[in-house]
Amino acid sequence: MFENLSERLERSFKILKGEGKITEINISEAMKDIRRALLDADVSYKIAKQFCDDVKKKAIGQNVLTAVKPQQMIVKIVHDELAALMGSESSAINLKGSPAVILVAGLNGSGKTTFSGKLALNIKSKRGMKVLLAACDYFRPAAIDQLKVLGEQIGVDVYSEEGVKDPNQIALHAVAKAKSEGYSVVIVDTAGRLAVDQELMDEISSLKNALNPAETLFVVDAMTGQDAVETAKAFNDRLDFDGVVLTKMDGDTRGGAALSIKAVVGKPIKFVSTGEKMEALDVFHPSRIADRILGMGDVVSLVEKAQEQFDEKQARELKKKLAKDQFTLWDFYNQIQQIKKMGNIKDLASMIPGMGKALKDVDMDNDSFKGIEAIILSMTPYEREHPDIINGSRRKRIADGSGTSLPEVNKLLKQFEGTRKMMKTVMGANMGNMMKGAMRRRR
Repeated sequence: MFENLSERLERSFKILKGEGKITEINISEAMKDIRRALLDADVSYKIAKQFCDDVKKKAIGQNVLTAVKPQQMIVKIVHDELAALMGSESSAINLKGSPAVILVAGLNGSGKTTFSGKLALNIKSKRGMKVLLAACDYFRPAAIDQLKVLGEQIGVDVYSEEGVKDPNQIALHAVAKAKSEGYSVVIVDTAGRLAVDQELMDEISSLKNALNPAETLFVVDAMTGQDAVETAKAFNDRLDFDGVVLTKMDGDTRGGAALSIKAVVGKPIKFVSTGEKMEALDVFHPSRIADRILGMGDVVSLVEKAQEQFDEKQARELKKKLAKDQFTLWDFYNQIQQIKKMGNIKDLASMIPGMGKALKDVDMDNDSFKGIEAIILSMTPYEREHPDIINGSRRKRIADGSGTSLPEVNKLLKQFEGTRKMMKTVMGANMGNMMKGAMRRRR
């Protein structure tokens, strides 16, 4: 996500490297290059020009502190303007109502149905609310079946009416069911079309008027670039929706839709969807996205993802094991499973400052763990708990059983032992500091 734009902006900033101060000449040259970078990212000319004009205006005459170089100052200004362009702050979803009704709209292929499932899981798991999905997409073959499959996968009920092609009837009956059976939220998955047409607009408008939803969300494929922005504008002119959801962000390296929609439509981006996993839905934070575009990483989001996946009780038990030097290969395997649940490994690594550029040409995904997992699963339970007993013959058996080689088994065991020693040292230092602190408090 945003890889091309990040590279181009980095080259643009180098124009000011070594400069003693910001001048009309050097800032104009840098802005010309930044404008080209934004245009290449599929940002409209009008928005790209206005953005560069705003940055230039703020940069000229800026009192640059002696401790801050012109290049650093421009990076800061560009960061702030990027965040402002995308909406400055995150925008929360409105869940008021009994039940709260969320209307999901968009074109075919935008990912509406998958997003509806992801949102249902998000609300259920993070807010503890009882959710009902309403299957109102009668237009696309198998859309209702797809929603039912997703509902079963995430443990959320789906309301549908076989053979009925009146979305208003289905949606109103779903809301009635929610009221009578204690559901807190109803998410209405609507029919799309291959393009914006009058029939689609009339249908969605009718649904919105009938339901009076707490939230109307427009779902758009981020990979369609400026087409996504134009489609969003057409829908908003008719629907006056509350927010935008960008899907397939993991497949788009340009990011023009994310940078343009707020400026054109005037509505916030509320969620971004990356990947097929049902957990792969994130609240859109403009400032954090600006951080990532400029290669600063996104440590806050990384920590949040970790907190969502790591159980507090398991963490305490693991800490005890580390303190007693009882960390095993099975513990190591379980930690890998937790990390994989957080999302795509390369995307997670890119949230660490400086790692995005370093991993640009590295082929890294969750399949990278397959060899390690196969080796650990080929061991006996006793071997996983007591890796010290794994001698030459056992290593050969494990390599054959896992479809790997003896050097790979040896490498894993060596790395594991090094990791365990490092953890023991860290835990020992922490325990020592804790003891010193306790002694000081007693005095």
